[in-house]
Amino acid sequence: MLIFLIACVSLLLGYFLYSKLVEKVFGANSQNITPAVAKCDNVDFMVLPNWRVFLIQFLNIAGLGPVFGAILGALYGPVALFWIVIGSIFAGGVHDYMSGMISVREDGKSLVPLVEKYMGSKTKNLFLVFMVFFLLLLGSVFAMSPAQMLANLSSTDFIWWIVAIFAYYFLATLLPIDKIIGRFYPLFAGLLIFVTIALLIVLFITGADFYSASMFSNQHPKSLPIFPLMFVTIACGALSGFHATQSPLMSRCLQNEKNGRHIFYGAMITEGFVALVWATLGMAFYGDSASMHQVITQDGPGGIVSDVAKGYLGEIGGILAVISVVLLSITSGDTAFRSARLTIGDYLLKNNHSLTKRLIISVLVLSGGIAMSFFDLTTIWTYFGWANQCLASITLWMASFYLYQKGKNYLITLIPAGFITSVCITYIMYDKIGFRLPLNWSVITGAVVSALLVIIFWYKKR
Repeated sequence: MLIFLIACVSLLLGYFLYSKLVEKVFGANSQNITPAVAKCDNVDFMVLPNWRVFLIQFLNIAGLGPVFGAILGALYGPVALFWIVIGSIFAGGVHDYMSGMISVREDGKSLVPLVEKYMGSKTKNLFLVFMVFFLLLLGSVFAMSPAQMLANLSSTDFIWWIVAIFAYYFLATLLPIDKIIGRFYPLFAGLLIFVTIALLIVLFITGADFYSASMFSNQHPKSLPIFPLMFVTIACGALSGFHATQSPLMSRCLQNEKNGRHIFYGAMITEGFVALVWATLGMAFYGDSASMHQVITQDGPGGIVSDVAKGYLGEIGGILAVISVVLLSITSGDTAFRSARLTIGDYLLKNNHSLTKRLIISVLVLSGGIAMSFFDLTTIWTYFGWANQCLASITLWMASFYLYQKGKNYLITLIPAGFITSVCITYIMYDKIGFRLPLNWSVITGAVVSALLVIIFWYKKR
């Protein structure tokens, strides 16, 4: 219990102390006119209340990551909490704040034109393809998982839930942001926070043993290495490239630059808290990693969610908890497709605010997402995890070039950029989806590539 409380306090300290440093380095200015005011079109650009923007941002970035990712990461033991805390404060919070605030300074542009401007145009087309493919991949994952969970809760077949979810995705991708996203997402975010706190209270009341293993020992039943696998498995609860596709959506609704710290960095810290709770719930409910792994093998992470929710909150409370996780997934899936629509529109059309243009692009991106939903979910999730952290590294490198060009302290982004780059390279060298090299050689390769990129950064900035 003490470890959990220390982790929560550390997150709060990170928000109240380190986020202010990040804001100071960036140089947020309340006198600057934001894109929400300068480019208001009542579709994608419009001023929304700060509390509403925060809750939308939180729900957009959360997805299944702080639940499923935290549960899978809990297989490694309490060491998962260390990455959630350190990652949220020094990597994820910085990543989300910078991607959102740089977009604010650049007229609300999405990630592709930002990478082109600050990292060069030579790889623009390749990055655009990667970006759109990643968003469609993620949107498909966030449709298939809730469809399966809803099918398990009801007598309706999986295929009909998929049809219903994609029909909703189409509307959320097409309509102005205040019609569905701005209206209902704050309520959904409130439900998720309520259920998370309710589960935590029950956990304290029952007096359960939070962690049966030592803090830094590897508890994975298959003895999989903590580095790099855990740092890819736990993404959205610590550092996630997906967030860089979502922050620009809210940069178009921000009235004041000074609100960016509360919205972008604050939402990441909130997500880190949710990840801490779900990792702890999994460890406390089952007692050991082997029992958790058995349930995951049979029913996936969704089985853990169902068991924990019903075990601690009863049948009704359990259903409510599962529904909150389903909403968490769906509401990140639709903004993934919306971000894909904006990315393609910004790149190809320069102006995608008309209904006809939005309709055409929405049909295209949803068609791609539907096609991907026919692939195996486990395979898609594996590739998504690695691609997600690759996108995070690219965003942090872009932010480093931005800060250097503005004469700011770029070390706050360069250090996490170098670290997560080494994680991504090591992972693809070692894992079965990559080259399957021995771990030692994979770690050396990751370190060397990361060091070379730092050297290239120094050369470029000179």
